[in-house]
Amino acid sequence: MKIAIVKERRAYERRVAGSPDTVKHFKGLGLDVVVEAGAGAGAFFTDAAYEAAGAAIASDEAAALDGADIVLKVQRPQAEELPLFKKGAVLVGLLAPLEHAEDVQAYAEAGVNAIAMELVPRITRAQAMDVLSSQANLAGYKAAVDAAHEFGRAMPMMMTAAGTIKGARVLVMGAGVAGLQAIATARRLGGVVFATDVRAAAKEQVESLGATFLMVDAEAMKGAETAGGYAREMGEDFQRRQRQMITDALKRIDIVICTALIPGRKAPVLLTVEMLAALPPGSVVADLAVEAGGNVVGSQPEETVTTAGGVKIIGYANAPAHIAVDASLLYARNLSAFLALLIDKDKGLTIDTSDEIIKAALLTMDGAVVNPALAPPPAPPTADAAAPAAD
Repeated sequence: MKIAIVKERRAYERRVAGSPDTVKHFKGLGLDVVVEAGAGAGAFFTDAAYEAAGAAIASDEAAALDGADIVLKVQRPQAEELPLFKKGAVLVGLLAPLEHAEDVQAYAEAGVNAIAMELVPRITRAQAMDVLSSQANLAGYKAAVDAAHEFGRAMPMMMTAAGTIKGARVLVMGAGVAGLQAIATARRLGGVVFATDVRAAAKEQVESLGATFLMVDAEAMKGAETAGGYAREMGEDFQRRQRQMITDALKRIDIVICTALIPGRKAPVLLTVEMLAALPPGSVVADLAVEAGGNVVGSQPEETVTTAGGVKIIGYANAPAHIAVDASLLYARNLSAFLALLIDKDKGLTIDTSDEIIKAALLTMDGAVVNPALAPPPAPPTADAAAPAAD
């Protein structure tokens, strides 16, 4: 069986779907691995390192994909890449199916069996496959470090002979995986950290990291978490009260890190123009949700914008790609763990739809869209079919 690891072609992407370590693992299982030349360059994995691990290096994408049974990707392939896939090939990657349903239909039409890693359920058995957590963890770390870099003052409180420097006050909005790592990193850098989230369960997690949780309405927040652990979009009254509380808090904040995302939906706006105006000049805002529409009004992908009030807004089009080496290493391990479900004891490829992990992540199979969240609804019965049979 042949596994292909190809170069990413989406804008701002520096990661790669396989590392020399995972190539070595696949070879140990008796599988053939082909890597497109230069695929790991953005993560500083050389072609020589892949060769040393046992991979063959293909001169271009077409050569790498020729006859490949499994194709590993970070982001979804572009339209011109699909004709290069063998019919029946398995595509595994971060395919953003809820945001790009038309691509899912294209996979089905091309005869590609597509698996979206972001749909892997967050259950104990799938922890090693949780790409969202592995990538968000690094994104939160990077946002805190970059915000500290852009901030024109020291982060920790310092007592010197010339006087005392106050510690920077940091507000993290959204206490998911990225937010919790941002909190932990800002704390390690010496910041005084506050956090908000619509989920009441986040309070204990935030406080366990030494940060102060800002809460609007404990009762309303009890139902703000989905079964999958994500935040729900709250009603207008709750959002209005939350904006007012945050606006009051921003007057004393130096750094804001925004991490709020809702799967399949536009990112909620957390900081409006009026709220940004409440921040002191020289403050820094990091927006990790730019690709999904942005948590901050005025943020731009891969740009640092300065408002009229002197507030810097850092926009991340692809935050994990800013720390591509570690992001690629972790992502490759996530994929390696997932492939263990697809490769049977005879080194063959088996898509077992009775497995709850595979069933949740599988988008297309045998030329059809099979994921319940994306499959088209059944056609309504025709008038003739609906009419009762005549006696």
